[in-house]
Amino acid sequence: MNLDPKLWSARAITRRQFFHSTGLSLGTIALGGLLSRDGYAGVAPKLNIARPLAPKKPAFARKAKSIIYLHMSGAPPSLDLFDWKPKLAELNLKPCPEELLKGQRFAFIKGVPKMLGSPYKFSQHGHSGAWLSETLPHFAEIVDDVAIIKSMWTDQFNHAPAELFIYTGSPRFGAASMGSWITYGLGTENQDLPGFVVLLSGGTDPTGGKSLWGSGFLPSVYQGVQCRSAGEPILFANNPPGMDRSSRRRTLDALDKLDEIEAKQFGDPETVTRLSQYELAYRMQISVPDVMDISKEPLQTRELYGARPGEGSFANNCLLARRLVERGVRYVQLYDWGWDIHGTGAGDDLLTQFPKKCRDVDRACAALIKDLKQRGLLDETLVIWGGEFGRTPMNEARGGSIFLGRDHHPHCFTIWMAGGGVKSGIVHGETDELGYGIAEGKVSVRDLQTTILHLMGLDAHQFSYPFQGLNQRLIGPAEEGEVVKEILV
Repeated sequence: MNLDPKLWSARAITRRQFFHSTGLSLGTIALGGLLSRDGYAGVAPKLNIARPLAPKKPAFARKAKSIIYLHMSGAPPSLDLFDWKPKLAELNLKPCPEELLKGQRFAFIKGVPKMLGSPYKFSQHGHSGAWLSETLPHFAEIVDDVAIIKSMWTDQFNHAPAELFIYTGSPRFGAASMGSWITYGLGTENQDLPGFVVLLSGGTDPTGGKSLWGSGFLPSVYQGVQCRSAGEPILFANNPPGMDRSSRRRTLDALDKLDEIEAKQFGDPETVTRLSQYELAYRMQISVPDVMDISKEPLQTRELYGARPGEGSFANNCLLARRLVERGVRYVQLYDWGWDIHGTGAGDDLLTQFPKKCRDVDRACAALIKDLKQRGLLDETLVIWGGEFGRTPMNEARGGSIFLGRDHHPHCFTIWMAGGGVKSGIVHGETDELGYGIAEGKVSVRDLQTTILHLMGLDAHQFSYPFQGLNQRLIGPAEEGEVVKEILV
């Protein structure tokens, strides 16, 4: 096939080459837009092109080196776990007081619902006398190692916006996730593993989707890397058929030279990301299978967690989280789906599904704290457990359902934290006698975000990234968010 040389040349020119070669008019405009877009101007020179995830010094002395965040997607019912309410038990299945309904809106409750006392027995544990449900026998063993915060609240009452709000600082898609912010600010200590790892259990993604670990407006080198505890740890990381490790190395060497030239010429951080990710993927071909192989753990350790090699379970993921932070990974996020206890049927009710979910996580959470502590890692690892909002003290009874369940409730919920500069064996905050609102010690989502960054040596009010003409922050543009000093050592 014969083509005119001019036509052939035109087809060979890429879009970027076209803009670059069109002189001081269109080319200058395009290049200026590229460099100034989204705050990219001046960013590339500040980056270490060879190692954008290299460890960085925090703004001030930090208490924690790494984070393991255990998220129960769907929002577990605090009233059936940590928040014992005798008054609510007295009012069980009686009509809800009118004052609780005035001016309120619920996701699914209609009319006048009935109050719902917990069907589970509670007892006090530890030096703090914390009330715990019988569904948490293993957690009761480590209650003196954690701080229970019973006074969390949010302004979101649907799952995806509430999860996005906690992890990205915005209830809408597009913002950078907490793990991305932290790896952007601090880098990571093991250059052969991702700085931000995500592990899933429960059969599906969290409601907020993959945006919960996306990098948003930050360079994509800081986004979370999803690993699997069953099967191939990272999809598409292995060499394709016909390519061995030496040929992959030669290909990457050539790409590195081209990408470095482009990065210096155009200053786009995504070029740096591409170069860095190719190299990281090459190193991960060796490092990831090794760290993800829990069969190398002693049988006694696996039994402590209830972990079984080859399963995609929460227990396996907790053990993997310890192995990852032990090797210098900065931020490990676990999402366990299945906590949306509405009571529409046996698959999401308080008497059948809820105790199953508790058994899925109780043993493994306690094992994680015990394991980190005995290895001397708990003092420098911040562990956080919680959902995206709370559940109502009323029975939902959607469509006349005879199953017991609770609707979404943003006004109060419980989380717990351990290690990494957090006081142990304390209970912070309290809800009212029905578990409907907060009586003392309010902690907002912004306060939680500010406290987490503080423990990592970052000032949430100063830590920012230029995007769309603003200095974007995890805590948003308003002067919200205070360090919860009462829970800190």
